[in-house]
Amino acid sequence: MSKEALIIFAKNPELGEVKTRLAKAVGDEAALDIYYQLLAYTQEQTAKAQIDLIVYYTTHIDEKDNWINTQKKLQCDGDLGNKMAQAISSELEKYEKVCIIGTDCAQLKSFHIQGAFQKLEEHDIVIGPANDGGYYLLGMKSFEPSLFEGIDWSTDKVFSQTIKAISLLNRNYAQLPELIDVDTIEDWNKVQENFK
Repeated sequence: MSKEALIIFAKNPELGEVKTRLAKAVGDEAALDIYYQLLAYTQEQTAKAQIDLIVYYTTHIDEKDNWINTQKKLQCDGDLGNKMAQAISSELEKYEKVCIIGTDCAQLKSFHIQGAFQKLEEHDIVIGPANDGGYYLLGMKSFEPSLFEGIDWSTDKVFSQTIKAISLLNRNYAQLPELIDVDTIEDWNKVQENFK
């Protein structure tokens, strides 16, 4: 077993349940198709990272999906902060370094992931800001519950509130480059060249 683990939060691909903001512009079926493309891209990039991969599903564990060489688990109940906190704290009982990502970042490459773990050699926390004011990656060596409390999830305040929480802990952090999370048709138009 590696000393490093990457948690991947993945929604089960179900019509009308994924990319709901994007679906308002393109329809549920097109949004599901885009989500499948984002899933495949995330699978490809994470497989190159050569670390332990743990997929956390939203509704059920799918043994017949395309994730290869991954542990598969279920997200707990509660808001996004509660779900992430539970997953990270659980995995830090077994691993020295843990990072978490979603499946929405169409610019995330394996070298970003590997770089995040390298930055944890000299920093307590690593974070990758997304263009929408959130973050696409968060990593740490010891569990910090306050990073998941009092955050306005799914808003443009997530990154800034998390940075403030880190500073209140007197922890040092490394910041990755800003990348695009695909939430809207504008986001998709900026990144879909990656998928042709």
